[in-house]
Amino acid sequence: MADARVAIIGSGFGGLAAAVRLQAAGADTVLFEALDRAGGRAYVYEDQGHTFDAGPTVITAPHVFEELFALAGERLEDHVRLEPVSPFYRLEWPDGSRFDYGGTPDEMRARVAALAPGDSEGFARFMDYSRRVFEAGYQGLVDAAFLHFADMVRVAPQLARLRADRSVYGAVSRFVKDERLRQALSFHALLIGGNPFETSAIYTLIPFLERKWGVFFPRGGTGALVRGLVELYRRLGGELRLSTPVSRVSVRENGGRPRHEMTFARPDGELRAEWFDAVVSNGDLHDTYARLYAGVPAADERRARLARMQWSMSLFVVYFGTRRRYEGRAHHTVLFGPRYRELLHDIFHGPALPPDFSLYLHQPTVTDPTLAPPGGETFYVLAPVPHLGAAPVDWTREAEPYAERILEALEAAGLPGLRREISCRRVFTPFDFRDRLHAFQGSAFSVAPRLGQSAYFRPHNKDPRIPGLYLAGAGTHPGAGVPGVINSAKATARLVIRDLGLQGAEALAS
Repeated sequence: MADARVAIIGSGFGGLAAAVRLQAAGADTVLFEALDRAGGRAYVYEDQGHTFDAGPTVITAPHVFEELFALAGERLEDHVRLEPVSPFYRLEWPDGSRFDYGGTPDEMRARVAALAPGDSEGFARFMDYSRRVFEAGYQGLVDAAFLHFADMVRVAPQLARLRADRSVYGAVSRFVKDERLRQALSFHALLIGGNPFETSAIYTLIPFLERKWGVFFPRGGTGALVRGLVELYRRLGGELRLSTPVSRVSVRENGGRPRHEMTFARPDGELRAEWFDAVVSNGDLHDTYARLYAGVPAADERRARLARMQWSMSLFVVYFGTRRRYEGRAHHTVLFGPRYRELLHDIFHGPALPPDFSLYLHQPTVTDPTLAPPGGETFYVLAPVPHLGAAPVDWTREAEPYAERILEALEAAGLPGLRREISCRRVFTPFDFRDRLHAFQGSAFSVAPRLGQSAYFRPHNKDPRIPGLYLAGAGTHPGAGVPGVINSAKATARLVIRDLGLQGAEALAS
């Protein structure tokens, strides 16, 4: 279709990737962002010389970004520098044991032998299993849209042989016996919003994915990667409208094809409306149907179905900067609490805020000291917590005492005198996920990655009943995580390119 106009709602990684692909394919695209900066969950804060990445900081599968720059005949490394992170994660337990996860196969074998001598052979067999799951469940499938049940039937035999019906933790437990090693090989499910005891064993592919391509952090922070994609999109001729929240979309037939009338607020507050041939929503899945397409009968039905699905947990995050350095630490540290299975049950099923926590500490100045003023350090620490539907916590009352408990725990875990050294801090609660990001029930990762909510059973990249509406991001196939949302955009862009008959560079590449 000549002069096809496509709107993309939300400039998170999924929205940016979809916008780049569609602009490269010859569409006339407009990318709408409600916030004053691009990035969505990958927003950036600055405070007293500290640069804080608000969201994703584990970058794997760098080729998904390289592909986007290649569409314009450019190279990622000419615009964004990805620094390898080693170890990928440092894992620590209450008994004082520690495990540096990541590195060469030989390094990992030696560390496993030191932590759990009886599990060396089992670990090797698990990594071979992870490779086979990766080959069956990632290659060729991660960027394919599962629009028809036949698409699921086609891959079902492979996944059945690998027992995708088991949980991540259940699959890991078949290979290793040490409880700490089981936690070390199963916690990855939490990085995509899943409970390791309920998430499909398909996601045991993550350890092999990390081994195959590594773990990276962009020089200048994840925000530098967002800026690189924004600049790429603009060089391709795309239009980004910041501080421009979309309030409503209506659908009408015009000349035998659907047209989407988008109502939005300009930065000066004036309401405007424009027509588009298609819309790609990278916004929250439930919000897309409940608010943006409210009143469209098919959208109302989808909203009700989404409300009945199982959603990922939320997060409580403390961003803080210190006046001093804390040397000898890892970029990413996971601090396991005294409970694992029981804590995860409380997080995913409520009904209240658990009395204990496990923590994920991000210290990017280990890799890039420029993210803090001289002599200082930049951090965020997050605790998985129940979403608001599972535990209706009053975070206006709980936020400060909960933050104090977390900072006290960090002091005991190797950051002495931390609270005295903090120069700036802020918190982000499930209320912020709900109110700032429009996340349903304050969920941090959209629909949970259970077997019955994966692939064909996940909300589709193309809405089956609203012509011209497409989805990208964590809520659609393949799911959350940076590679997941970038690949969702690839799958979705292919559908838009096909349906609109686009002929540009990305259309030819597809």
